[in-house]
Amino acid sequence: MRVLVVGSGGREHALCWKIRQSPRCGALYAAPGNPGMAPLAEIVDIPAREVGRIADWADERRIDLVVVGPDDPLALGIVDELEARGVRVFGPTRAAAQIEWSKSWARRLCIEADVPVPDSGSFDDQSAAHRYVDSRPPGLVVKADGLAAGKGTTVCRTQMEAHAAIDRAMRGRAFGAAGAVIVIEEMLSGFEVSVSAICDGSTYRMLPYACDHKALCDGDRGPNTGGMGTHSPPAGLAPASEREIELRVVAPLVRAMARIGRPFRGFLYPGVFVTPSGVKVFEINARLGDPEAQVILPRLDGDLLELMGVATDGNLARVSPVLPLSDGAACCVVLASAGYPESAQSGIPISGDLTDRPSLLHFHAGTRAAGDGLATGGGRVLGVTGLGTDLAAARDRAYAGVAAVGFAGMQFRRDIGQR
Repeated sequence: MRVLVVGSGGREHALCWKIRQSPRCGALYAAPGNPGMAPLAEIVDIPAREVGRIADWADERRIDLVVVGPDDPLALGIVDELEARGVRVFGPTRAAAQIEWSKSWARRLCIEADVPVPDSGSFDDQSAAHRYVDSRPPGLVVKADGLAAGKGTTVCRTQMEAHAAIDRAMRGRAFGAAGAVIVIEEMLSGFEVSVSAICDGSTYRMLPYACDHKALCDGDRGPNTGGMGTHSPPAGLAPASEREIELRVVAPLVRAMARIGRPFRGFLYPGVFVTPSGVKVFEINARLGDPEAQVILPRLDGDLLELMGVATDGNLARVSPVLPLSDGAACCVVLASAGYPESAQSGIPISGDLTDRPSLLHFHAGTRAAGDGLATGGGRVLGVTGLGTDLAAARDRAYAGVAAVGFAGMQFRRDIGQR
């Protein structure tokens, strides 16, 4: 098969790494890719947001399957563009991807489908949003309705912080058009779980659960980011909670999307809080998480390319209800450049040992070629994933890998895998 992966982050590097292991994979391409993908895939110099150009290129090159990684091209309708040209593609249409690119729309869908969610309100009027905050007890989360690269959420412990977050999004336009509408919801207690499933429009299969660390600093302090690390499986996630997540969240969402004529095909990723009163969905994404993919895919046994092909053709019902997973655990620590998430320093030389080993993987994100070496080229630069028989061993290997890499201003959390 001739396969094209769209995207340039750690998630897409992990996808290329996993796809390349398939005996079905012939030629593998990545658009626009990154230097870490180059040993695995031929790099195609087309930005992921230029969906028409990518669709034309895939059609001309007779690509057998396109796999879309990031949220932006999905929201721009890349799947629709490819399907219009007769190119086989794994991912949701623009209409189905609205489950991610509009939080208010997704919240209404959840309520209609009886999927448990926090108390919340959606606002396109700044004054109404402020009045809502005044009517609520302290402890709120203010979110941009649209896509904001994982940075559109502000956790507010006081009313003053919530009012400031509203002003920043709606008056200050911190997130551009994505913040013209905001969602304000109650802050949940419990622990967070990243849920992933592969879907074919009517059927789904669960992927490994993971735990994301979104805040920049240790102890979940500092601004939200796209994710500073992740581990799988989450400590303390009971089998009963796993079953509740599948039956109360994933299954009804897949049914609801099919019922409204937007069948969801691709990777579905709800973010869930496990609370004392049960699970609640606080976000829904229409693609694999990043960095979650960097621990989920190493734990997934079997042929991912075959699985995505089966899902693309609507035949997941033929696949075993329980996907095979490797024993043990995975832990990924993200290395970010100075200034992230507000800004990012590019062009800083990266030094150290980036050699992959059976229990240590390096997934590139914001890297770029610099002479014979590498330099930073974005906010989140690298994901270092350790594998082990248990989470402690995986964590030790990940941090040993982190210690072997360096660049000026490097930021990383030291508590990944300790929840």
